[in-house]
Amino acid sequence: MSDPQTFTTTVIGTARIGRNRELKRATESYWAGHIDAAALHDVASTIRRDTTADLIAAGFDSIPVNTFSYYDQMLDTAVLLGAVPSRYSGIADELDRYFAAARGNAELTPMEMTKWFDTNYHYLVPEIGADTSFSLHPEKVLAEFAEATAQGATARPVVIGPITFLALAKAVDGGPAPLSRLDELVEVYAELLAALADAGATWVQFDEPVLVTDIADGLPELASSVYQRIGDLSARPKILVATYFGDAGASLGALAGTPIEGIAVDLVRGSAESIAAIPTLTRKHVVAGIVNGRNVWRTDLDAALATLGTLLGSVGSLAVSTSCSTLHVPYALTAEADIDDNLRGWLAFADEKFAEVATLATALNKGREVVADHFAASAAALATRADDPRLNNAAVRERLTAITDSAISRTNANDRAVAQQAKLDLPLLPTTTIGSYPQTGEIRKARADLRLGNIDDAQYVDKMRQEIADVVALQEKIGLDVLVHGEPERNDMVQYFAEQLDGFLSTQNAWVQSYGSRCVRPPILFGDVVRTAPMTVEWISYAQSLTDKPVKGMLTGPVTILAWSFVRDDQPRSASAFQIALAIRDETIDLEKAGIGVIQVDEPALRELLPLRNADKTAYLRWAVDAFRLSTSGVADDTQVHTHLCYSEFGEVIGAIAELDADVTSIEAARSAMEVLHDLNQVGFSNGVGPGVYDIHSPRVPSTDEMTTSLQAALKAVPAQRLWVNPDCGLKTRGTTETVASLTNLVAAAKAARQSLA
Repeated sequence: MSDPQTFTTTVIGTARIGRNRELKRATESYWAGHIDAAALHDVASTIRRDTTADLIAAGFDSIPVNTFSYYDQMLDTAVLLGAVPSRYSGIADELDRYFAAARGNAELTPMEMTKWFDTNYHYLVPEIGADTSFSLHPEKVLAEFAEATAQGATARPVVIGPITFLALAKAVDGGPAPLSRLDELVEVYAELLAALADAGATWVQFDEPVLVTDIADGLPELASSVYQRIGDLSARPKILVATYFGDAGASLGALAGTPIEGIAVDLVRGSAESIAAIPTLTRKHVVAGIVNGRNVWRTDLDAALATLGTLLGSVGSLAVSTSCSTLHVPYALTAEADIDDNLRGWLAFADEKFAEVATLATALNKGREVVADHFAASAAALATRADDPRLNNAAVRERLTAITDSAISRTNANDRAVAQQAKLDLPLLPTTTIGSYPQTGEIRKARADLRLGNIDDAQYVDKMRQEIADVVALQEKIGLDVLVHGEPERNDMVQYFAEQLDGFLSTQNAWVQSYGSRCVRPPILFGDVVRTAPMTVEWISYAQSLTDKPVKGMLTGPVTILAWSFVRDDQPRSASAFQIALAIRDETIDLEKAGIGVIQVDEPALRELLPLRNADKTAYLRWAVDAFRLSTSGVADDTQVHTHLCYSEFGEVIGAIAELDADVTSIEAARSAMEVLHDLNQVGFSNGVGPGVYDIHSPRVPSTDEMTTSLQAALKAVPAQRLWVNPDCGLKTRGTTETVASLTNLVAAAKAARQSLA
């Protein structure tokens, strides 16, 4: 066993869905009643044991545990601290109570969900009310620590830190600001540390990514106060505070001045120079996050080793790690067969990153010559990237250079609204959905059959056309006003477009968790982006041919395609965003030529990419807004442009939402009780808006009365002439029966609201 004071090789956290999405399938089987809790727990235990074994085999001498979750680590922390909302207390079964908080049930609404910093992972927002009473429930963390220890691992329990937990929580039911409860929460963390010390833990990791942000005032002072108290405890293991997703800034010095033993720093997004400027770090164990834990590019081992070498005289002891948890990247590059040799050489998924960490740790502690072949292979692979022609398309770059300000603006919104109403003739409070309809077993089977060669392209098109016809007929029967084609042909709202654009690689098995059991395969944006042919026109035109009602053309916006892909790191993200915007712009123009009068360009990730430091936000929002406007400003005034945003804290980008200048903005509002409408009003938003009147991430079917109440609340904030009625998000993950029931109630609620207005 290694010296617990000076472990050398580790990772901040790991994925938990399983290499073949075993947890997803088991969890959904449990929800459907096909397996019991014991079977689900067996799958989870196998995933944890396999992960621990993989890290031991990779040579790691400190292994994180308690990074597993059935749904979300913030919800796990709420359970640990006794802070699960009381509305779920009537559910006797512990696991069902947990999932009710995550997803809701027929009677109970779920906790609010939003993005984890600037990633595409979603977390459940803790609710701290006046009646919230913290208490320790450490069964999960103790059990997973014991499980890993029994495998022979030097296990390091990982828990969300108290500052991050409260800073990301929301006050409810008249409760005070959550951070005001910090002192009493620290007492519970003290109990946890004593329990872990009794169990034999030598190190405990507290994740405090909030310290790299400006989310609250006085974070360095809070870090100093909290970790001074925790460091002064006598009954505790050694403490590692992990900061990631950016540079900890002043909080790094604040932490270094406390009695804690270790600090993990992100050297991919943060600065190595700041470490040398803090003398007290010479008494700390510093975990250097030099391997990128959230993107898929191979590490330049020579550059990384040089950076590590500069730290040796500035810290007490040094370990090598990933910059953050590998929750955000796929498991293994070996699962991908169809990648050309050059591109494969540029990539590293989780397994490859673990190998890079081990190589760098060996080179740092035993000498570079011991692993010289690894360094040579890295350098040779990276050399092929410098002159690959796919990374520099002269035509698209020249076109971007020629763009003027007039290419990213439309005429006056009020004039557009008049022209669009004359063309579309929509009723007051028009009803619509966000885009996707349930992806049935038949749809998935057809897609699999095409991939396996069991059907040809023509047969696949016929099957998808039948699905589209069924969805159009269903919407007409329900009575919706603006229809969609249902997106049966789309595996994912980003991957679908990436598969048709040059410059992207779409993977086969590179799954990552988005939330709960929802997994996605982010495309890899490696080169210049070029649209070579229309991508959606045939499908949308077919749907429009089946109905006299308007059918929305459905596109994904440039910022969201960028955010939900692994993005090239050899040019500014803004440059890639504008290349994607050109491709989407061309698609909107072709849809309009085909007679499509309503086009929706979704940007749910607008808030997601917002920089974590205030100083960087203005520049990002400028290019993000301009990219959207470039993609949507090529159409005529009477073509109605929609956009959609969901599951983010919108307050910080509310002005940018208005600047997008979409004719209609549909936006998640059900879980947050229409709060966003008041924010929009404060910035003078005056275009059409569709606040979601029911939450599609929950299986419950909201009643007509419930949605009517939501609409009445919306009407207090928005004139009826500008208000649309729609769900929070797309319906891809829902079942057909619940979808029909919910949309039937939605249309009834809209009719009731119209009657009340009349």
